[in-house]
Amino acid sequence: MSALPFSPATLHRLMTWSIVGVTAVVTFGIANWFGVPAMAGVAAAEVIGDAGLRLEKINITGLKRMDQMTVYKQALDQKSRAMPLVDLAAVRARLLQYPWVEDARVSRRLPDTLSIHIVEREPAAIWQSHGQLMLIDTHGALLEPVSREAMPDLPLLIGDNANRMEEARRKLMDAAPALKSLVKAAIWIGNRRWDLVFDTGERLMLPEGEIEAAAALADFARMDAKDNLLGKGTISFDMRVPGRMYVRRPTRATQQQGVTSIETGSDSNSVSGSVPGSVSGRTSSNASLGEQE
Repeated sequence: MSALPFSPATLHRLMTWSIVGVTAVVTFGIANWFGVPAMAGVAAAEVIGDAGLRLEKINITGLKRMDQMTVYKQALDQKSRAMPLVDLAAVRARLLQYPWVEDARVSRRLPDTLSIHIVEREPAAIWQSHGQLMLIDTHGALLEPVSREAMPDLPLLIGDNANRMEEARRKLMDAAPALKSLVKAAIWIGNRRWDLVFDTGERLMLPEGEIEAAAALADFARMDAKDNLLGKGTISFDMRVPGRMYVRRPTRATQQQGVTSIETGSDSNSVSGSVPGSVSGRTSSNASLGEQE
């Protein structure tokens, strides 16, 4: 025994796996002789499983919000615990059905471990549709419902199919970084354009088209930086007509809405005169966030 180039323990393992291999081959041959090759493969795999290659441990990484027991349940849903028979593709497919799972990587770690790495979706905004609030990711995938009492500090999107426009909304807001933190909600109107509602209550009505909307928003940001438009009691700024901005505000005498037309653009982006009933600084207002044309 001392002349052998390996230890007694190594020799024992070699003998064990040799026996397992011979048994598996014999089992496969017998089943194949009777014309059932599929049964032969299963039988051979079960023999290997009985020899120690059997699923005993599950190593899960990447979880932040998803329930760990849900992953365990899907991983253990197997016809056989023999490692060769564990269906990796089926486990991955079942995990991908859960809203939080963007991707799942499933692999074997012999002799007895299944390794699962979950890539979760990141919440990017809250979508309000027909009175219901739902967390969504950057691609608009629905993650889970949100209560009004526990709304996270994320952008609010309102309107039919607004969840599918989250990437477009982000691109739009890049045109006016200074206004990002001031926007309370983005309303997707008629599947064609945006209204932005600021935390001071005003509504900015943007034109159709990504380029046109971004240009109008950039113009508005320049005018606000120069003339401090927000927080002065204005009801809305309508920039749907190229080169013009219509300002709707209540009049002091009658409390009825009055409309002022202002020329916009990089060369004509100032607002002259005072706003009736205005106050200095930005004040909060509780304007309705419903859709309107």
